[in-house]
Amino acid sequence: MTKMKEWLVTNGLGGYASGTVTGEITRRFHGLLIAALPNPLGRLMLLNSLSEQLRLPDDKVFYTGAEDLSGGAPEQTLPLSEFRREAGIPVWRYEIAGFVFEKLLLMPHGQNTVYVTYRLVKGPDSLRLSLRPAIRFRAHEAAVNSEMAKNYKVCIVDDCFEVSAGPDLPVLHLKFPDHAATFTFDRKQTREILYSTEESRGYDSKGDLWSPGYFSVDLEPGGQATLVASTETWEIVQALSPEAALAAELKRTRIMLSRAAPEARDGVAAELVLAADQFLVAPVGRVADAARAHAEGDEVRTVIAGYHWFGDWGRDTMISLEGLTLTTGRRLEARWILRTFASAIRDGLIPNLFPEGQTVGLYNTADATLWFFHAIQRYLDYTGDRTMLRLLLPKLREIVARHIEGTLFGIGVDQADGLLRQGAQGYQLTWMDAKVGDWVVTPRRGKAVEINALWYNALRLLEQWLRDEVDEAAARPIQEAAARARESFNRRFWYAEGGYLCDVVDGESGDDTACRPNQVIAISLENPVLEQPRWQPVLDVVTDRLLTPMGLRSLAPGHPDYKPKYDGDLRSRDAAYHQGTVWAWLIGPYIDAWLKVNPSDPTLARRFLEGFIPHRDESCIGSISEIFDAEPPYTPRGCIAQAWSVAEVLRCWVKTAGPVTAAPATSS
Repeated sequence: MTKMKEWLVTNGLGGYASGTVTGEITRRFHGLLIAALPNPLGRLMLLNSLSEQLRLPDDKVFYTGAEDLSGGAPEQTLPLSEFRREAGIPVWRYEIAGFVFEKLLLMPHGQNTVYVTYRLVKGPDSLRLSLRPAIRFRAHEAAVNSEMAKNYKVCIVDDCFEVSAGPDLPVLHLKFPDHAATFTFDRKQTREILYSTEESRGYDSKGDLWSPGYFSVDLEPGGQATLVASTETWEIVQALSPEAALAAELKRTRIMLSRAAPEARDGVAAELVLAADQFLVAPVGRVADAARAHAEGDEVRTVIAGYHWFGDWGRDTMISLEGLTLTTGRRLEARWILRTFASAIRDGLIPNLFPEGQTVGLYNTADATLWFFHAIQRYLDYTGDRTMLRLLLPKLREIVARHIEGTLFGIGVDQADGLLRQGAQGYQLTWMDAKVGDWVVTPRRGKAVEINALWYNALRLLEQWLRDEVDEAAARPIQEAAARARESFNRRFWYAEGGYLCDVVDGESGDDTACRPNQVIAISLENPVLEQPRWQPVLDVVTDRLLTPMGLRSLAPGHPDYKPKYDGDLRSRDAAYHQGTVWAWLIGPYIDAWLKVNPSDPTLARRFLEGFIPHRDESCIGSISEIFDAEPPYTPRGCIAQAWSVAEVLRCWVKTAGPVTAAPATSS
């Protein structure tokens, strides 16, 4: 199946609009208004599609997309002459018979609202535009043939249209605020639609939509008309004209770029700054968390790990924090994110994730809490905010104490060697977390290499913070724990035969010597646990066996479990998820490690990022995918836009700013 280019627009709440550039509906997540609503609703698909028909003066009819939702395939599809993004706003341009017609789509920040504007840029006469909205209220991740309602009610007051489906569901508001439009009642079910991407991924792939009728407007040359769809109150919907909404979004974009690091204000980096914005959200569902934050003068902020199906994950948030907020000059939001997760600490752990539609987090993670220390350290480096550190210090001491004593899911220090072990039956607690039913695809119970690198880094950071903010006596036992962990790490993890680090020691089946990328984290962190003489050998192995133009492979070729391609149904994909599949975010730790070994010219490392430049126009326009196949052509897979992918590429782009020189060799 040919991979189609996709676009994404978000609203700062977790809601979004997304589709293919051509207009074909291929995913259950493709829609024009996916609203982020308070729990227990979560994110709902409310406006699935608009069938767009243009009638020329000679009565010839054209459709702008691949779908004629009024029934059957369109006889004539208007050719797309250009797709572009203006300050992150997608714009479609069509040209035929002397007419130039454009469409743009935006979502006002902080609203579950979408504006779809149609412009007749030029032409010899007027055109008639007909829009047929098609809907199927459902949870955005639900199967395409599921629905929350059997019957829809349409209510019209003046020029305001309301579509409802019951007292427990939101009302979809529709309006043309700037143009006289007629509405024709023509209620019908659309033909059954095949969602080709869902079919290829092994999910339910056929479903129909319901339409109440269609709007019609006449466009004069130079004129425009905008359809607004929203779950907000009419007062909010009518507060912004289409022109004001566009002006507000352009102003917000200018301010966003002006706050970013100087190296990130134009070109590739500026585009990534706009992509980074899509992941930073105020989670509207967590009302109690917001109330607690407001009482302390804060706001709740978190990170959507990836579009379309991920929510807010602790690990992804902490790894992404520097690239998404600090590199982009959003330091206050970084503080809010750290405070949000600090308020949710339980048993010495931050949440692994907050499940959508629920109010309580899940804590089944061994590494997110340790990445929390790393994120705090980066925040302090940028801000010097010692007040924040002093507020968090009691919680950080509690975290370390609970890890030393032992906490949930078998997470705790082995008193025999000072290393951190983790694991519980049926759980995968590290970032390599693929699990199908009872099958844990990459079992890593025991002492994982990156977990212990993060543990050592956390101990050294806490040691220094205690020395600075409390006294030497408070820091001394942490210093001793760190020294013991470092000695044991270098003795236990070194795999002399391979010249690299074991992935897990004291695992369920003994020591795991699989060559994986996790070992670079033993070099890349602020406090590297690996002895310096071993940095170069490890980096050489990773460069030779794992490095690709799109990040690091999750397993080296030649291993019996190596999978070169991530494709097929859920079981097939999860079997490959961490068994060779390339992860873009790992380019960040790799470049950090490479610069530790080669500190004299950081601009040399820029070439490791060059593969991402064409990719920005390959999958989700302007963003970076979650994962890639392990072999050429490194087809993008997984989420079309992933927070830590964007964050780490942007962070490293700024870190390696300067003239580009010859590239170090990479493996193919």
